[in-house]
Amino acid sequence: MIYKNTYDCISDLERHNYLVRIKEEVDPYLEMAAIHRRVFEAKGPAILFENIKGTSFKAVSNLYGTLERSKFIFRDTLKNVQRLTALKGDPSVALKHPFKNIDLPFIALKALPKKTSNNPILQNKTTIDQLPQIKSWPKDGGAFITLPIVYSEDINNPGVMNGNLGMYRVQLSGNEYELNKEVGLHYQIHRGIGVHQSKANEKGQPLKVSIFIGGPPAHTIGAIMPLPEGLSELTFSGALAGRRFRYSYHNGYCISSDADFVITGEIHPFDNKPEGPFGDHLGYYSLQHDFPVMKVTGVYHRKNAIWPFTVVGRPPQEDTSFGELIHEIVGPIISKEIPGVHSVHAVDAAGVHPLLLAIGSERYTPYNELRKPQELLTLANNILGKGQLSLAKYLWIGAKEDNPNLNIHDIETFFKHILERVDWRRDLHFHTNTTIDTLDYSGTDINSGSKVVIAATGKPTRRLSTELPIDFNLPDGFSNPKIALPGVLVIESKSGDIKSLISFFEKRNKDELEYLPLFVIADDSDFTAKNMNNFVWVTFTRSNPSHDIHGINSFIEHKHWGCKGSLIIDARIKQHHAPLLEEDPVVEKKVDALGVQGKSLYGII
Repeated sequence: MIYKNTYDCISDLERHNYLVRIKEEVDPYLEMAAIHRRVFEAKGPAILFENIKGTSFKAVSNLYGTLERSKFIFRDTLKNVQRLTALKGDPSVALKHPFKNIDLPFIALKALPKKTSNNPILQNKTTIDQLPQIKSWPKDGGAFITLPIVYSEDINNPGVMNGNLGMYRVQLSGNEYELNKEVGLHYQIHRGIGVHQSKANEKGQPLKVSIFIGGPPAHTIGAIMPLPEGLSELTFSGALAGRRFRYSYHNGYCISSDADFVITGEIHPFDNKPEGPFGDHLGYYSLQHDFPVMKVTGVYHRKNAIWPFTVVGRPPQEDTSFGELIHEIVGPIISKEIPGVHSVHAVDAAGVHPLLLAIGSERYTPYNELRKPQELLTLANNILGKGQLSLAKYLWIGAKEDNPNLNIHDIETFFKHILERVDWRRDLHFHTNTTIDTLDYSGTDINSGSKVVIAATGKPTRRLSTELPIDFNLPDGFSNPKIALPGVLVIESKSGDIKSLISFFEKRNKDELEYLPLFVIADDSDFTAKNMNNFVWVTFTRSNPSHDIHGINSFIEHKHWGCKGSLIIDARIKQHHAPLLEEDPVVEKKVDALGVQGKSLYGII
């Protein structure tokens, strides 16, 4: 199915029972987001909000709420895009299978952006305050666009083929922004728009930016795709849409002809204002920081425009399905991008960037049965230097040769595989005083923290316990020990001193802990050990490796840190951490009312 705009997609989903309409008036302040979260959690349909307080526009969310629905939306183009991406990642594919891939150059050619003379978007103008002012969490700094498609160009090489599409959150109101005249853009330093802004700053000129909202769903996916080098986001979007990316220029701004809304404006050199807070994908608020301000020059929309949005929060959320779809498209090319790496999994339940699991090859010493990690360390450095993978904080990597059936998506089995083999004296490799995800507040400052690589190879050297040792006890300040998964013990403590815990265990019989190689200290051990999602979320979002990894009988030898006993991760909430996301109980009751018989969400939530 080829969609020209958001309306085409919604109509198609409704015909196939993938969409529900909410006719009751809803409030964009917290209520719409709460409805979205509840429907997503129930694995429900896409949601069309027909009656939104404070605006005449309709809005849609949860379009990509399940992988099944995402694949349905792109059912006619997904396979060709997978082939095109694989070819770009490894051109030898065409040589190996010339007849199978003979049509791919034509598919790419047909996907090139197309300039149009008549742009329907420019026929209708509005203002920022007339757009749906959706606020998702109580402490959010204002209303945000959560599915923006942000377009910018290289000031030295203008034109769409050198343009960049990215998804960077946009704050519409609140803080110090002058309503209808300014919006805030939050993007990280390594993003494409950041490169464009740096070049404009060097010339002392403003950067022209266009924000597209809506249009064919492929445009949204194009903005978030980690594409192979040299593959344009606009060309990718056209290939996935089955329809060329249509655009025109107006007053020097690129205007998508198929979008539902377009906001244009300028970012002036070093013009920043506080942006945030914002409920983010790690499950906490990203706090208020200075980010670029865009001076608004125009707000346009098509007739009967529909406002797509999503809700960001502790995973899983709708962006989990984005991740699954991205893996469907680019996952198979990771081994071509990084030879020797078979698979990489950015664990969504841990907030994506805090935890990577990887499988590589260890081929340097095949004659040594008790080999130590060598090639895995080379591969780990390569992974941590690759695009968004560079934001990873914990990287656990194992060797395919040790278990050809090892699966990075079976998280418990993967941890078990590593913990059976790891040698804490040797297999911890820290990167200190380095960059981490801007949204991760476990570090020492914004963008600042540490990383650790845990690489393990060879045959198992220990069995892992699934129960506590007999007569197991803890020092004062520590309590309620729980086995979270084989070999992993979670201990509860609000304010206990890690040094006292280490001293306590260093005086005990070391054999008692031989089968429990990893301790996690948490505020609530029942919650942390309850399920895998809780365990990885607490452990890896609330710890900074250089500061929060400790060990029993630890040592430093030639600047290498290790420990002879169990490793300890302090995953308690610290004073400098960002606040947790919490729902508003009053709003939740309003959502409950939509689920009763006779209301729009009856039988769904």
